[in-house]
Amino acid sequence: MRTDDFSFDLPEELIAQFPPERRGESRLLVLDRLTGERSHCWVRDLPAHIEPGSLMVFNDSRVRKARLYGEAIDSGARVEFLLIRRREDGSWEAAATKLKRQRPGRRYRFPEGVEGEIIEKEGAWGQERDETRLLRFIPPIDEDYFERVGHIPLPPYIRRSDAPGDADRYQTVYARAAGSAASPTAGLHFTEELLAGLRERDISMAMVTLHVGLGTFLPVRSEHIEEHRMHEEIYSITPEAALQVTRAKAEGRPIVAVGTTSLRTLESAWSDDGHLVAGDGATSIFIYPGYRFKVVDRLFTNFHTPRSTLLMLVSAFAGRERILHAYEEAVSMRYRFFSYGDAMLIL
Repeated sequence: MRTDDFSFDLPEELIAQFPPERRGESRLLVLDRLTGERSHCWVRDLPAHIEPGSLMVFNDSRVRKARLYGEAIDSGARVEFLLIRRREDGSWEAAATKLKRQRPGRRYRFPEGVEGEIIEKEGAWGQERDETRLLRFIPPIDEDYFERVGHIPLPPYIRRSDAPGDADRYQTVYARAAGSAASPTAGLHFTEELLAGLRERDISMAMVTLHVGLGTFLPVRSEHIEEHRMHEEIYSITPEAALQVTRAKAEGRPIVAVGTTSLRTLESAWSDDGHLVAGDGATSIFIYPGYRFKVVDRLFTNFHTPRSTLLMLVSAFAGRERILHAYEEAVSMRYRFFSYGDAMLIL
């Protein structure tokens, strides 16, 4: 399959630059993946579309203020870093602006007297998939440092700097463990009232954790999608959540993934003998048409960017033509797209 097979035309004015005035006040396109039938309502109507007895699975990862700005000591140039994750040796894997110029030995000044230096990354320099650098900070930085000086890592299609309100609105109401470099955005629609409405319908909930990194949001640069390789992302599943999912699956109750990150976690951790494996893990799973789903029966998700792995995932779930037709209709009806945009429920 060609990457171009997953393109669609999207007017730039439909890319949401801000969240709705109130959380949860977004439109919802409901797609039946068996019949192709589509209907339109609001996210607040979601409980009516989920069968009682279903289990909804959410990603409770918390977005870190992972965008830091440093000044190159040798040139004074301002360099933007997006810190992805901390390694065991204390260094940080990071994406950076003008990546090829950021070479081992280059040093930077950061706020509060912190300095950073790019260190060697064994076996990666010069490779085509080398998308990151390793930064060592002196003194070492922690979560409190991010909270004090970091910026919310809004995606590049939001063409503005982060504002104070993004610290709340680019975070889910149930976020717990800090570690994501981007929000699991399907969860941004949920309010405490909506969660209560789901519980009133006898819909159960489970939490898993996948820290969103490059695997989720890097573009597909290869001509044929089978040549694309996903970057690894870290996940964690509690014994309680694993039991909830395993039991619901055994009882034939629908599993509803809230977001592609929850879906990828569930599909990655499902064992060959039919249960969800608890514990910490890492996944580089790439789901595209032809994939056979083992766990997830329904998917609540946002609208995704053209040619992206996320659009390929939802195309695997519902069929490429049905997804592209639904997107075409959403464009014609002026839906808002991407992280701060409207939502889709695939049944």
